[in-house]
Parts: sequence; structure tokens; C-alpha cells
Amino acid sequence: MGILIDVDNVVFEYTGSQGQKVRALDSVSLQISRGEFLAIIGHNGSGKSTLAKHLNGLLVPGSGRVIVNGKCTGNPEDLWSIRQMVGMVFQNPDNQLVATTVEEDVAFGPENLGIPPQEIAERVREALKAVGLSGFELRAPHRLSGGQKQRVAIAGVLAMKPECIVLDEPTAMLDPAGRREVLETVRKINREEGKTVVLVTHFMGEAAAADRVVVLFRGQIVMDGTPREVFSRAGRLRELDLDVPTGALIADKLRRKGVDVPDSVLTVDQLVQYVASRVPRTSRQHE
Repeated sequence: MGILIDVDNVVFEYTGSQGQKVRALDSVSLQISRGEFLAIIGHNGSGKSTLAKHLNGLLVPGSGRVIVNGKCTGNPEDLWSIRQMVGMVFQNPDNQLVATTVEEDVAFGPENLGIPPQEIAERVREALKAVGLSGFELRAPHRLSGGQKQRVAIAGVLAMKPECIVLDEPTAMLDPAGRREVLETVRKINREEGKTVVLVTHFMGEAAAADRVVVLFRGQIVMDGTPREVFSRAGRLRELDLDVPTGALIADKLRRKGVDVPDSVLTVDQLVQYVASRVPRTSRQHE
């Protein structure tokens, strides 16, 4: 699979409101593999958004380095190609939509890259199909739901054909239906499009859908493992002011009552699927 992004001993400080130095990242090292779906979690102020912005050079380390496919974000000459390789989707979809129609919005990035018009049209078609918005080309973005707007933003990044998409709290401003839409889209582009995905989130159920979960606390990585490995340590997560996915909590309570629920059940959807698989099918009544 290979390493796409190598974060090596990164330290980053910013100046606080009183002029004091605040260390947002403290000797962070992390490797992200090609095709991986990585979730980054942590309470507010843990450094997760700061780390996300280092992955495509929006922020540059005070010390240490970030290498993306062999290129260093600290080298200004490499930033253009790094940002083509690693696309960003942010929290507020309204701040990312720039055009009067969906297709114009998705085409905006490729146009800035100087892509020929015929190829841009194909990229727009493919990107909208990937996020489940085929047929929305002439819609006005401001008339879409929050979840649809965020999917348009994701399509705009996809149209630039990056190897990795970093999503920084993309569902924080959405209702449950919008969050589900976006998470399903993220899963799809990871599994079907083969894109590397880094999802920064404070929703534990979203993190449970990833291949791997990294937990940040006070600018340091304190846990790193599969969702099962991380969320099985409920006590440690509570010490870090984090919750456990609702599905995992219910599954744990069922196990305590003697129900044999697999450790792999972490989300409500997984729990529903497990329960449904255990309920015997009712036989059809003879007429």
C-alpha cells in the first residue's frame, strides 16, 4: 500500500490572546498509508484541526516536517503539487461554494488547474456521480440541504483528482440526516474510488467507521489503533473527555447481560444489523 503522508516529530506553536506561546502540536509523528481511512478525534483544543491543516501545507511545522509523496510542505516550491495531491473539505459548506450552479462550483478547482474544458466536463460528471448528486448540475447550491452542500464541496475536491481528501469536522454543522449523507459519501469514495481519507470529527460513531483511529490530547497522540482497539478502552477515553460510540455502549451492556454480541459491533447501524441477523425469519402463513 505504501506511505502517502509522513508526519515526523512536528511541533507547532501559535500566539495566544495574551501574547503567550501555545503549543498546539507537541512532537507529533504519524504515517498515513495510501487508501487508508483514518479518523482523528480529540476534545476541543486537542490539536486535531491544526494537524489536519499540516497535511497539505496550510500550516507549516515550527520544527519537524511533513512529507507528502516525497515532497516536503516546508518547501514553498512543492506546495502547489502537494495541494493538488491532498484536498481539504472544511466545516461550513456555505464558505466553500463559490458559483451559481452545482456544475460550475465543482468545475471551479479544475479550471484553476488549467484543465481543458472537455476534461473538466468529464471530471464534473464523475465527481457528482461519486457523491450521489448526478442530475443536480444546474441546481443552485444555496438551495440545497446542508448535507447536499457538503457533498458538492467534496465533489469539488474530487474533481481535482487528489490522492487524499482531508475533511475537517465536515458534519459539525449538519443535522443527523446530513451527517449520514456525508459519512456514506466519505465511505464510498474511500472504498470505491480508492482515495485516502483523513476525517477529523468529534462524533465517535463517525470515527468508528474508519480503518484506524488516532486520539489527540493536548497536542500529542495518546492512542492509535483500530476502532475496536480504541473504543474498547472506554475508561481511558472518558479520562480524555471523550465518549464511546452509542452502539458500542449498548453492545457492552448487552454482553454484561449475557448476550453474545461481537466486539466488532461499535455503531448503532452495526448493532441493528447484528440484531436483525439474529431474529429468525417468520414463515409465511398459508392462505
